[in-house]
Amino acid sequence: MTITEFHPVDPGDPVVTVRGLTKAYGDRTVVDRLDLDVHAGEVLGLIGANGAGKTTTVECLQGLRRPDAGELRVLGLDPFHDADRLRPQIGSQLQSSGLPDRLRVGEAVALFAGPRATGAGALLEQFGLDDKRRSPYAGLSGGERQRLFLVLALLNRPRLVILDELTQGLDPAARREVWTAVAQLRDAGTTVLLVTHELDEAEALCERVVAMRDGRVMDQGTPAELVARHAREVTVRFALSDTDLHTTADALQSLNRLPGVTGVTRDRGQVAIRGDRRAIAHVGAWLVESGRTIPPDLRVDVPDLESALLTLLDSPTDKEGVA
Repeated sequence: MTITEFHPVDPGDPVVTVRGLTKAYGDRTVVDRLDLDVHAGEVLGLIGANGAGKTTTVECLQGLRRPDAGELRVLGLDPFHDADRLRPQIGSQLQSSGLPDRLRVGEAVALFAGPRATGAGALLEQFGLDDKRRSPYAGLSGGERQRLFLVLALLNRPRLVILDELTQGLDPAARREVWTAVAQLRDAGTTVLLVTHELDEAEALCERVVAMRDGRVMDQGTPAELVARHAREVTVRFALSDTDLHTTADALQSLNRLPGVTGVTRDRGQVAIRGDRRAIAHVGAWLVESGRTIPPDLRVDVPDLESALLTLLDSPTDKEGVA
């Protein structure tokens, strides 16, 4: 089978289609009737706690594990039966990726280059590794290693890139380096399936996320949509002097009546106002209109994707697995 005989995918079709994917190890079901679509040009994030079935899902999509049930199509092909035709079209970095310590960067690129590989030098330059061609793998920093895996994943001009825990164990600077590299893929229109525990990473890079638990999809949408559905409450905090107890009590009652506010508490001089996002603007206006100086310790806690996922993980599910 030659490269030109690859089964084409219509522009409107999903790059990945999964229906009813099920995979068990012994009596433990790790992926349970999963449905999933990944669209061309998007960065889709799979999020969830350990054991949610994320890695097993992407291993099935690459033909590395055989599903027990379900239908999978990746670029129009069956990942298990058409593995030889599909593999050259996918670039991947798996959770357990590694290279021999003495293998040099340039040698790794030559080793992984296939018939479709072009522009290796340009990729090394793009990801800041051009001056590391003669460096052994053992001599690379964590960020450099992950950028090398990105180069190898992109080397053969893949139509789909799968990244599993790409920044696990990296320091903040190295994580930012890798984020920049993934953002470059996104901006170039590459389809990326990203498995991550780092929810700030998912918020920064993914146009859409799928939250999984016990091998099932709990919810999906943009990060902002999941936050809006599952973590609406904001909290505004600042110190409120108790020198005048009567004035303080009046202030708390006044804050409690503001639009969007659902509750006000005070503990050891610190007041916490809870509510929806409207409360932020109204509390700010109240501070100005009441003639109070904006407190130097004013803090606004806005819900994020982590808050939404924690709510989902704590929520009951029906027998179909949807919260």
